Amino acid sequence: MTIAVLPALTRPLVEGRLPAGIEARWWETGEELVALAPDAEIGWFDMFDKAAPLEAIRLAKNLKWLNSFFAGVDWLPLDDLAARNVVLTNGSGLNANTVAEFTLMAMLAFARGHADIVRAQDKKQWLDPQMTGTKRELAGSRVLVMGYGEIGRAIGRTLQGFRAEVTPVRRSGGEGALGPDEWQARIGEFDWVVLAMPGTQETRGMFTADVIGAMKGDAVLVNVARADIVDQDALIEALHARKLGGAILDLTDPEPLPSDHPLWDAPGAHVTMHIAGLPTDASRKAAAERFIANCENYLSGRPLAPQVDLALGY
Repeated sequence: MTIAVLPALTRPLVEGRLPAGIEARWWETGEELVALAPDAEIGWFDMFDKAAPLEAIRLAKNLKWLNSFFAGVDWLPLDDLAARNVVLTNGSGLNANTVAEFTLMAMLAFARGHADIVRAQDKKQWLDPQMTGTKRELAGSRVLVMGYGEIGRAIGRTLQGFRAEVTPVRRSGGEGALGPDEWQARIGEFDWVVLAMPGTQETRGMFTADVIGAMKGDAVLVNVARADIVDQDALIEALHARKLGGAILDLTDPEPLPSDHPLWDAPGAHVTMHIAGLPTDASRKAAAERFIANCENYLSGRPLAPQVDLALGY
């Protein structure tokens, strides 16, 4: 019998549907996960607090397949998984629409000064139209989307629906996209720069002070990728110096952001507290369906999908 250690949150969607030969054991807390992990051949160890999952992986000596809802897997010990020949599947595409809709919402809110409207309502004040914040349109604006995987493509499609001019950056370049050696020289052409790439050694620290300084003076940086892609201190300095139009940041360093952190008060900074990709009912259902299909493949010796390249990190 193959033991699968699975989150209790998935139980209503998975129980009774697993193929014969797989026995599910359910965990609700980090303590339960760690206790069950040594028996796991199949593991689904996702938690927002990563301490228990990482300990569970260390203890799961029988682990052969690790599944995750998350698209980003840079928090996992990829080298260790590779050395142990553990197959890793991730949530690529599961929350692409969720992140794309959130990104569009945040960009529209920034463009039309929605935060000023909400604050005025909280104070029961009728807002003077001349006192609202940024007034832009997405239509006709130029958007650089860095990272054109499932999430980046979903963001691009959504923005194109609002008649924005979208230019992707992807490893292969071509077909209207910019390659890794092309985007930096042209970053000053774009009104919005959206970061949607996976977190890897290559992307860490990519947005240096020089890159931020090369952006248009009224451009907005949108980060729904990883906090460590951006030199946060340099970004704060650029915002205070009014060298950027603003920044929409779903990721910050640290998280949660302390109440006295200078990013809160940086002009044009919109901090969205790492909620762009929170699971929805639809994405949870899709994750369960994918997992069940992969269980059939696992028992039959067929490839699992989407499988992470542990060397590349995505």
